Amino acid sequence: DGARRRGAPAGGSLSISHGLDQLPAHAMELCAKKHPPEEERRVKANAREYNEKFQYASNCIKTSKYNIITFLPINLFEQFQEVANTYFLFLLILQLIPQISSLSWFTTIVPLVLVLTITAVKDATDDYFRHKSDNQVNSRQSQVLINGILQQEQWMHVRVGDIIKLENNQFVAADLLLLSSSEPHGLCYIETAELDGETNMKVRQAIPVTSELSDTSKLAHFDGEVICEPPNNKLDKFSGTLYWKESKHPLSNQNMLLRGCVLRNTEWCFGLVIFAGPDTKLMQNSGRTKFKRTSIDRLMNTLVLWIFGFLVCMGVILAIGNSIWEYEVGACFQIYLPWDEAVDSAFFSGFLSFWSYIIILNTVVPISLYVSVEVIRLGHSYFINWDKKMYCAKRCTPAEARTTTLNEELGQVEYIFSDKTGTLTQNIMIFNKCSIDGKSYGDVYDLEGHRVEVTESTPKVDFSYNPLRDSKFSFYDVNLVESVRRDDPPTHKFFRLLALCHTVMPEEKKEGTLVYQAQSPDEGALVTAARNFGFVFRARTPETITVVEMGETVVYKLLAILDFDNVRKRMSVIVQSPKGELTLYCKGADTIVYNLLHPSCGPLKEKTTEHLEEFAGEGLRTLVVAYKDLDEAYFEGWRRRHHEASTALVEREEKLAQLYEEIEADLMLLGATAIEDKLQDGVPQTIETLGKAQIKIWVLTGDKQETAVNIGYSCNMLSDAMDDIFFIQGHSSEEVREELRKARKKMKPDTFVEDEGSGSDTQIQQPGKSQILPEEQPNGEYGLVISGHSLAYALEGNLQLELVRTACLCKVVICCRVTPLQKAQVVELVKKYKKAVTLAIGDGANDVSMIRAAHIGIGISGQEGMQAVLSSDFAFAQFRYLQRLLLVHGRWSYIRMCKFLAYFFYKNFAFTMVHFWFGFFCGFSAQTVYDQYFITLYNIVYTSLPVLAMGVFDQDVPEHRSLEYPKLYEPGQLNLLFNKREFFICIAQGIYTSVFMFFIPYGVFSDNSHLADYQSFAVTVATSLVIVVSVQIGLDTGFWTAINHFFIWGSLAIYFAILFAMHSDGLFQLFPNQFRFVGNAQNTLAQPAVWLTIALTTVICIIPVVAFRFLKLDLKPELSDTVRYTQLVRKKQKTQHRCMGRVGRVGSRRSGYAFSHQEGFGELIMSGKNMRLSSLALSSFSGRPSTSWIETLRKKKSTGGDSSAASSPSGGGPDRTLKV
Repeated sequence: DGARRRGAPAGGSLSISHGLDQLPAHAMELCAKKHPPEEERRVKANAREYNEKFQYASNCIKTSKYNIITFLPINLFEQFQEVANTYFLFLLILQLIPQISSLSWFTTIVPLVLVLTITAVKDATDDYFRHKSDNQVNSRQSQVLINGILQQEQWMHVRVGDIIKLENNQFVAADLLLLSSSEPHGLCYIETAELDGETNMKVRQAIPVTSELSDTSKLAHFDGEVICEPPNNKLDKFSGTLYWKESKHPLSNQNMLLRGCVLRNTEWCFGLVIFAGPDTKLMQNSGRTKFKRTSIDRLMNTLVLWIFGFLVCMGVILAIGNSIWEYEVGACFQIYLPWDEAVDSAFFSGFLSFWSYIIILNTVVPISLYVSVEVIRLGHSYFINWDKKMYCAKRCTPAEARTTTLNEELGQVEYIFSDKTGTLTQNIMIFNKCSIDGKSYGDVYDLEGHRVEVTESTPKVDFSYNPLRDSKFSFYDVNLVESVRRDDPPTHKFFRLLALCHTVMPEEKKEGTLVYQAQSPDEGALVTAARNFGFVFRARTPETITVVEMGETVVYKLLAILDFDNVRKRMSVIVQSPKGELTLYCKGADTIVYNLLHPSCGPLKEKTTEHLEEFAGEGLRTLVVAYKDLDEAYFEGWRRRHHEASTALVEREEKLAQLYEEIEADLMLLGATAIEDKLQDGVPQTIETLGKAQIKIWVLTGDKQETAVNIGYSCNMLSDAMDDIFFIQGHSSEEVREELRKARKKMKPDTFVEDEGSGSDTQIQQPGKSQILPEEQPNGEYGLVISGHSLAYALEGNLQLELVRTACLCKVVICCRVTPLQKAQVVELVKKYKKAVTLAIGDGANDVSMIRAAHIGIGISGQEGMQAVLSSDFAFAQFRYLQRLLLVHGRWSYIRMCKFLAYFFYKNFAFTMVHFWFGFFCGFSAQTVYDQYFITLYNIVYTSLPVLAMGVFDQDVPEHRSLEYPKLYEPGQLNLLFNKREFFICIAQGIYTSVFMFFIPYGVFSDNSHLADYQSFAVTVATSLVIVVSVQIGLDTGFWTAINHFFIWGSLAIYFAILFAMHSDGLFQLFPNQFRFVGNAQNTLAQPAVWLTIALTTVICIIPVVAFRFLKLDLKPELSDTVRYTQLVRKKQKTQHRCMGRVGRVGSRRSGYAFSHQEGFGELIMSGKNMRLSSLALSSFSGRPSTSWIETLRKKKSTGGDSSAASSPSGGGPDRTLKV
C-alpha cells in the first residue's frame, strides 16, 4: 500500500521606579504619538497653554508592548521573525497540500503550537507585570499647583510647566527645577538609589532668586521661563538658564530633582516640571541594550544551515530516485495504482516527492531544540541565583544572573579585564600617611630610629583631647599630632584645606555626633582625618562652611566650587575667611596639579614627589593639595566673567573650563595625602586560581603606576618569579612602538618578523586575510605595565597590532591612568584581534563602558553605587566569587550545553535517517516508517525530558574538584567539547545508529512470515529507537539524580503506555478512522523474535560507543576522567581507613606502624593503581605522554597560520606539561 505515491493515501517587568536595568527598548514610548527631536526646550511656569504648543510629552509612561487586541497579531509577528518558526510554518503549509504530504498536518502543528504557546504565555506574563507596573506608577498621586490651589493629580496628568509640591520620602514625579524648600537657603536632600544605586544622600539647592517662593500665593504668580538643553540621558549634567524679572540665572544639575529620586530629611519642596514621562533622564537611560550572543549560538545557527543543506541534498537524492523508479518500474503499476490527475510525468512525480521528503525529514532540525536550549539556560541562571556560596551576608547580596543567554560562555573565558578600586580592593578608604611641607608623616619608628611595621599591637595616637573626634579613626604617628598642637602654619593650612575643599554633607543627629555623607570614600576619609586632627567640618549652607579649628568655630564664606570631573581630575573651592582673606584651595591628581604650581615650588615639589613615589609603592592612593591667595579686585572680575560663562547657552562648559584654568594657575604646594584601600578577601587566591586556568588578567585602573604595580604584587598577579616585567612609558608613537617591539622580541624572538618599510608585521597584515591573530606562546612568564599616555598612542590604528600581540604574550597586563573610554577601547581591541571570550568586571560608573563592550559583563555591588550592576550580565558582591562563577557554574554550563547539543543532534539523526533508508525499499514514495503519532510525540514527549535533565543537572566532577583542578577549565577555552568536528562525530553516530535501526529489523522481518506486516515493523523500529536513545543518554549522563532516573525510565514507561493505548480497543471504538491497527503492538511485542531483534539492535548500536569510551579512558584519559578516578581511589582509601580503625580497636597493643600505614596498600601497590594515582593527582600527572592532549591542541592552535613557528627547531625548550 505504501510502495508509491498514487491516488490513495499511504495509510520583571520592572517598575519604572526601581532602576534602569530591565526596561525594554520601547520604554520611551509615550501614551501619544512621538515628536521630532528638540534643539532646545522652553518652559514657562504656570502656563499650560503656552507649553502645550510645543507638544511636549506628558508624564504618562508606557513600558508594555501589547494590549488585549494587539497581543495575538504582534506576538505572532515577533515570533515568526525567528527563522526556525518561519521554517516550520512553511512545512505546515506544505503538509496541507494533499499531493505532496504523506503526513498528517498535526505532526508539525502540535510541536509548533506548543512552542508558540509557551513563548506567548511567557511574553504575556511579562507584559502583564509591565502593565501592572505602568498603572501603579502612572496612578501615583502628586500635588500640583493649578490656578493658585494645590490639587491632587495622578502622575500621568502632570504636564511640563506645572509646579509640584513634594513632601518628605516621596518619589519625584518628573524632572524638576527646584524652586524652594523647607530648609534654609533652598536646600533639599535626595536619595538617588533608583537612578545610580548610590544610597548616600545628596544635596540639591534652589537658586537664591526662587528660594524665597515658599507659599502657594507667591508661586502662583511665578512666571519665569526656562531655556535649557533638550531631553538627554546624562544623569550628572544639566545646562539651562532661568529668565525672570528681566534677569537671567544659570541652572545646573545641582538645581535639578530627577524622576526616580526620593526626597529625604526635607519636610517639603516645590519644583517646576522641565521634562516629563519619556523625556525624563530616567526614561532616556532605559534604551535598548546591546544583545550579546554566545559562540555556541553562532555555531548552532551555522550548523542548522548545514543541516538544512543536508536535508535538501537528501530530498534531491530521493526525488531523483523517485523519478527513476516511476520511469523504470512504476509503469507496470499504472493499471491499479494510477498517478494523481496533476501528475503527468515521472519528473513531476519526483518534484512532488522532493517536497514530501522535505516534510518527512524535517525532524533533523527539530523545533524543540531552541525551546530546550532556553529552558536549560534558565535552569543554569537559577543555580547561580540560588548559590549560597556566592551570597554576601555582610551586604545581604546574592549573586544574580541578569541574563539567561550567556551562561555557557562563562566556561570559555580567556581574558578578564578588571577595575582595581572597589573591584580588587574594598573601596573603604583609610587616611594612612601624608606629606606636609616636605615632611612625611605616618610611619612608626623604634627607639633606634628604625621604621617598624604597624600591627594591631602598635599604640594608636590619642585623640581624646578632641571632643568631636571620630572614635573609629586610627593613626599611629604622634609627630603629626605634635605638629598640629604646636600651631605649625603649613600643618594647619593642610588640614584646613582638607576640611574646606570637598562636597561632603554633614549630619549631626545629636550634639557632637557627626555623620558625613560623601559622594566618594576618598573625600570621606580626608574630611574625617581633618576632623580628628582638630579641623572639624561641622556644617554647610549654600554660602558658608563652618569649621571648628582647634576648638574655635570659624565660618568661611563659600564663594565658588570648581567641581571635579574626569577631565580636570581635581577640585577647588574659593572661600573667604572672617578676616576677609580670599583663598583658593585645590586637591587633585599629581600629574594635573603639578602643572599648575608656581615655579617657586620646585624644591618642595621634588621632596613631595619622593614621598608620593614611596606612598604609591606601598599601594596607597595619593592626592596633591595646594592653595593660592587671591586678590579681591581680581576675584571680583573673575566672578563676573564666571557668571557670564555659567549663563551662556553656547559652549558653556568650554568657557567655564578656561576660567577654571586661569584662576587655578600658580598654586602653592602644601603636600600630599595617602589613603589606604585594602584588598578584598580572597582576591590573591582567586587571581592565582584563575591564572592556573590559563585565564589572562588585565587590570585597567585610573591610579598611579606605582600604586597599581604594588596592588599587582599584593594580588599575586605580578611576582618576582616572572622572567621580566615590561614598563611601557613612551611619550610618542615611535617610543611606544619601540618599547612594545623590544618587549615582544624578548618574549618570542623566534617569531619576530619586522617589516622595516611599513613598520608592521607582514605575517599579520596581509590583504584579504582574517584579522584574528593566531595564538602565540612566550618563552617564559611575563608581565606588562603601560601608562595612560602611552596607551593613548598604542590604541591608535597603526600601533594596535603591536599592542595586542605584545600584551597577549604576557600573563598579566596592567594599564594605569586610563579613562573610562580607554577601558572600553582595550576590550574592543582584544575582541577584534583575538578569537577569545572576554569578561569585564567593575563596580563603578567609570566601568560601565568596559562592561558593555566585553562578551560578558560583571558588576560588583560595592561602595560606588549600582551603575555597573545595572549594565552587567551577572552581578555579585565580592571579586572572589568570580572563580566560582567561572570554574564551577560557567564550566558546568558549557559542559551541559555541549553534551545536550551533541545528544540532541544524535537522537534526531538516528530518528530521521531511518526514513531515508526506507525510501530505497518503498519506491521512494515518501512513505514513513513510523506511525504519525510517534513522529509527533518523539521530540516533545518520549525524548525531551531526559535530555533536559542532563542539560540542567549533569556534572563531570564535583564543584570542589573544579576549584581544586583549575586545568579542568581549559577544554572550554579551546572549545573542545562541541565544535564542527564533534558535530560531525555525533551526526556520524546518528547515521550509524539509523542504519542498524532499519536494516536489522528489515532483515528479520524479510525472513519471518509471522512478522511481515508494515505496522509490526514500525512498532519494532520505534521501540528499538526509544530504547537505544534512552540507553545512550544513560551512558552520556555523568551525574545521576532522582530526576534523571524519573525522566529516563518515566519516558520509556510513557512510550509503552501510549503505544499500547493507541492500539487498544477503546481508542479504536472512539476514533475508528484514526486508530485502525487494533492489538498490533500487543501482538508484535509478544513475539520473542521482536525482543531479540530489539536487543540485537541495541547492542550493535551501543557496543561501539562503550568500546570507544573504554579505550579512550584507558589510553588517552581526559583530565576530568583522571579527577574522577582519583576521587574513587580516595573514597576507597577512606573506607579502608575506617575498617582499619575498627580492627585496630580490637587488640590492646598499640603499634606505631599501624598509625603510619593503612590496610590494603599492599594490594594497591601490586595492582599499580597507586602509581597511577600519584601521576593523576599530583602535578607530575603529565608524565604519561597520553595526557598532554590539551597542551598539544594549544600548540596546534598557536602554530596554526604561523609558518615561522612551524619551521622553527624543536630545541627551543621542552613541552609545557599539564599541571593540575
